Amino acid sequence: MAATTLNQSGPASNAAEHTRRLIALRLLPFLFVLYIVNYLDRTNLAYAALEMSHDLGFSDRVFGLGAGIFFVSYVALQVPGALLVERWSARRAISLIMIVWGSLTVLTGLVHTAGQLYLARFVLGAAEAGFFPGVVVYLSHWFIDEDRGKSGSNFMAAIPLSFVIGSPLAGWILVHHWLGVDGWRWLFVTEGLPAILFGAVAFFYLTDWPQQASWLTAEQQWWVMAKLEEEKPVSRHTTSAWDALRSRTVLLLAAAAFLEYFVGYSSMFWFPTILKRVSGFSDTRVGWLGIVPYIAMFVAMHFNGWHSDKTGERRWHAAMPVFAAAVALLGLITLPGTTLLTVILFTVVCSTTSFLPVFWAMPTEMLTESAAATAVGLINAVGSVAGFAGPYVFGYLHTRTGSYTSGFVAMMVCAVASGLLLVSIPKPDAQVSPTM
Repeated sequence: MAATTLNQSGPASNAAEHTRRLIALRLLPFLFVLYIVNYLDRTNLAYAALEMSHDLGFSDRVFGLGAGIFFVSYVALQVPGALLVERWSARRAISLIMIVWGSLTVLTGLVHTAGQLYLARFVLGAAEAGFFPGVVVYLSHWFIDEDRGKSGSNFMAAIPLSFVIGSPLAGWILVHHWLGVDGWRWLFVTEGLPAILFGAVAFFYLTDWPQQASWLTAEQQWWVMAKLEEEKPVSRHTTSAWDALRSRTVLLLAAAAFLEYFVGYSSMFWFPTILKRVSGFSDTRVGWLGIVPYIAMFVAMHFNGWHSDKTGERRWHAAMPVFAAAVALLGLITLPGTTLLTVILFTVVCSTTSFLPVFWAMPTEMLTESAAATAVGLINAVGSVAGFAGPYVFGYLHTRTGSYTSGFVAMMVCAVASGLLLVSIPKPDAQVSPTM
């Protein structure tokens, strides 16, 4: 009854709009901050490497493996992490995950050998595994189809903003040696503590389901629950978690994610090092100049999510940023390697991440809750394998050849293949099934 009332025209329609805004204002800013903290802790090795290589004598191959080994354990716990949020409690799971990973990030500042670095990154990956797929599933508990792209872009825009904040912050911390301790060690400590703090806050702030939200009226609670239920096609009720794992559509999404993540993680981890070697700039200047691609990514991500929701189209909105990255990588291979051109082309490559909010709207629009949680975990697990493969393969190829060209070629091939897979994915009205 309440949901029907809120769906009427006039004042009732305004009430529905108010409910949607209230949910967005309550949840998205906080989740946005959590994801900034998450990405700062996941990628701070990219800037720590600028000084660790000198202090500890680590080669590019060591850093490539250190960056990538994070994803071995990260991949293994994706599906359990997503199901934990779906079937247990989002606020409890997210709180626990953040406190553990924050503590492990602080401890990473104690490493002295390559083996210790590998171990620290491995256990950090295990700790962070459930966060991203868990939040993607959590958003589907609250946001209707019309808002999925925008909510995803508002949450995932934390990725570029974390680099906008993290790049100059890391550059500044690296040149300071407080209490006789190297700056790169302080980098891990100062970026790990916020995760512990916000993890504790998340336990009290987040609400698992609309019916538990004391900050919504009873009428608003019933409208959200009814609206989400109405948007499930009948066929979604027959799609089990096992069907999702066998679905060709889900497997196509997983393959596309792997190829795009190969491009994304390779560029994120190696851009600071490449920029410093091309330009010869100081760590501080590299930190400031390094924010340029991520400002562009922030804008592109919001626009892409908004325009996809407006048009109702997903596949091409996910594919076009990836195709653009392929063109930019061709430029990095064939054009002169000046500082300005390197920054411009890497800006386009990094902006491929604007595919994320559109991409992650797809599985939650196709599947039931448990099936969607399973699919999100599987897709992110397969994609995250590239978090290991990308940085490591790029570092390995550079060590073997002494040139970045072979790494750029590998990234370009992955970008083209990912875009082709994305445009070949069936539309949502073509049902997800094992025989699709």
